[in-house]
Amino acid sequence: MRRRTHIAAGIGIAAALAVAGFTVADFTDRASAQRRPVELTEADDRLPSTTATDWVTYADHVVVVNAASEQTIPPNQTDVERGEGLIGRKVSLEVKNVLWSREGAAQPAPKEWEYYATGWTFTNRDVNNPTVLAGEGRPRIEPGHQYILAIAWEGPRCAEGDAPEPGRWMGLGEGSELPFDGDVIGQGEMEGRTQSVAEARTAAAEADPNIGLEEEMVGNNADALAAKLKATPPGERQQFGPQATASCG
Repeated sequence: MRRRTHIAAGIGIAAALAVAGFTVADFTDRASAQRRPVELTEADDRLPSTTATDWVTYADHVVVVNAASEQTIPPNQTDVERGEGLIGRKVSLEVKNVLWSREGAAQPAPKEWEYYATGWTFTNRDVNNPTVLAGEGRPRIEPGHQYILAIAWEGPRCAEGDAPEPGRWMGLGEGSELPFDGDVIGQGEMEGRTQSVAEARTAAAEADPNIGLEEEMVGNNADALAAKLKATPPGERQQFGPQATASCG
């Protein structure tokens, strides 16, 4: 069973990062035992991510990654006292291959990094039986699966009155994260469930006429995607959101 909700981009991560008197181990075992139902969230994309032009314009690198392990981030005290909220999740990603890099990329491609992913949601004060949370139309990024990610370096930023945020690697948006189990694009984990290539093709057909790079590449291998990106000229970069800052005074 899947349910849909809307969570503003960035709010889920901010809420999940505040630890409120619970140990990580408390939630890791309990939450991992509850894999269904899945509740789908909607959020705005950070950067354009639909087409090959979007990828080569806004990504620094396109990489094949293995999701090695995950760590649960307990909910904050406000959510616990309210009886409903989010339980966060951090996934350790290992880069297996770099398929493409933008000339003048902000940073070299990473070998590994910690990815802040959707976790779980709880209601009725029942933190022991949370519901799996996944982004609509995108992988949840779960251990044991392989993915292709178009990533860009987000520099450190600071807002008055808030703690500084360090620089980190982030995806572009919904279209920049592809299942890649068995080295086949479209095969693997999607929305917290495992899908076959046939299912991915059905979803791609239903997406027409809004077909993008993700749908176009279903069933292909990494070499085909790399060739597509290398043959695609970048567009004109536009600025979305606030500029990153080198430090906070």
